[in-house]
Amino acid sequence: MMRKGGAPSPASRVSLLPPLLLALSALSAPNLHAHEVAVAPAAAAQRAAYDLDADVNRVLKTFDVPGMAIAIVKDGKVVAAKGYGVRKLGEPAPVTGRTLFEIASNSKAFTAAALAMLVDEGKLKWDDPVIQHLPGFQMRDAYVTGAMTIRDLVTHRSGLGLGAGDLLWWPSSTYSTDEIIARLRFIRPATSFRNGYAYDNVHYIVAGRIVADKTGKSWEEAMRERILAPLGMQATTTSQAAMLRAADHAAPHSRVDERTVAVPAVPVENAKGAVGINSNAEDIARWMAMLLDGGRTPDGVQLISEKQLAEMWSPQTAMRIPDPKGALAATRPNFNAYGLGFQLRDYKGRKLALHGGALLGFYSRVLLVPEERLGVAIFTNAENGGSMNALQWRILDHYLGGSTRDWISIVADDERKRHREELAKVAKAAAARDAASRPSLALAAYEGDYQDPWYGQVTIRREGDRQVMRFARTPDLTGDLEHFQHDSFIVRWRQRHLNADAYVTFSLNPDGSIERVRMAPVSGETDFSFDFADLDLAPVKKP
Repeated sequence: MMRKGGAPSPASRVSLLPPLLLALSALSAPNLHAHEVAVAPAAAAQRAAYDLDADVNRVLKTFDVPGMAIAIVKDGKVVAAKGYGVRKLGEPAPVTGRTLFEIASNSKAFTAAALAMLVDEGKLKWDDPVIQHLPGFQMRDAYVTGAMTIRDLVTHRSGLGLGAGDLLWWPSSTYSTDEIIARLRFIRPATSFRNGYAYDNVHYIVAGRIVADKTGKSWEEAMRERILAPLGMQATTTSQAAMLRAADHAAPHSRVDERTVAVPAVPVENAKGAVGINSNAEDIARWMAMLLDGGRTPDGVQLISEKQLAEMWSPQTAMRIPDPKGALAATRPNFNAYGLGFQLRDYKGRKLALHGGALLGFYSRVLLVPEERLGVAIFTNAENGGSMNALQWRILDHYLGGSTRDWISIVADDERKRHREELAKVAKAAAARDAASRPSLALAAYEGDYQDPWYGQVTIRREGDRQVMRFARTPDLTGDLEHFQHDSFIVRWRQRHLNADAYVTFSLNPDGSIERVRMAPVSGETDFSFDFADLDLAPVKKP
């Protein structure tokens, strides 16, 4: 599924400003509409050497993606800011350069940029302790509480495990932002502090709160006043509700029973800082152009200093270097690290600064090649990372030169292979279960209230002829329990598009009472933000 938080895979605009004087015009290219951004003549000649339209349309078909928006900026000019496909399956409205998409964890770069601006203004330093600016902040370990810095918040080295704590906000929960931050003190770390890289979202929520506190504005207001308005990103929103009110917005799509279908939008208003930006191809081109022009706006205002921009693109936390096989081996980087709001790696001898984004039904990628003054953004209204990967390598091969490959076929073949292997793994586990086994206890004995130290309450109740598990603060996590084997069950969530069914295993005390309940995803394709494995549920003792 979605790498919802937008973790770099181990698995987020423009008539670009007055100086470019780009006119809006109707072009004859497939799926390019009358209000799309016109391409400057020099850029158009370069574009002719690479048939972007053909590649994107092929990707849509190959990866079963309903719609996509592409923005490419090169040498200060907009090469493309346009849409392909449809906003929603079954409806004719096309994706355009102005169609809004949730960009999810690509919002992290905006949060990091806002922090960089505050550093420029002398209102904080990257290595200030978090508690200096947010006195109520607390981690489970007292040393970590005192030692964690602003830099640590945005570099994925806190010691928490991958996606730890995400169930506090994902799927939509009733926890407030402040409640989420307060509950971090109960999450058990996976490693020692600053031991290594593990992508997390919850500390970017803390970073978003610091942006709000230091600016005296909400995170949303700070984003609009400090970044979006100066760049002319007028269509970009900082709430899903505002995006849905816009006439031109994409609908989310997920896979259900191997079919791509439109699904309800999932609001996550309590996770601002980690997610929250909704943008389009035209606006994101403005964002990329500013970053590639040393932090300057089109009218020459230094929005972010070059010093702080360099800091954002400097390695902070080492990441494991992937070792892809076969034809994909050509994408193996020589270095891989996380900076401040960006993943950093190389390709064909150039440094890349990039990030992914994923929320239910939306995937996005923003990629910069600073020394080439090249920016590429890819937005999709489907949960498919392969579509973005294939286009990313195709576009980079065109602009960086050297050998080229049919990445669309290569990535599609690899994705299909890995999906088949995962389906076989799940089927093998099901076939190997002891189907003749029975639970140790009467089914009614498993019912009751359970409490996790950081998430809170989960209940199991008989409802009609079913036993139903409900996460008290997460309405969408309501599912039916079915016996798997022994004292293990599987919860099948009623919202099938979550693709997150999980094992539920009960451990017993010597007297036959339930000691604890542990959970784990059934499929390895389940998004890491369904961090069921971090739960340690214990029965709530009745008074």
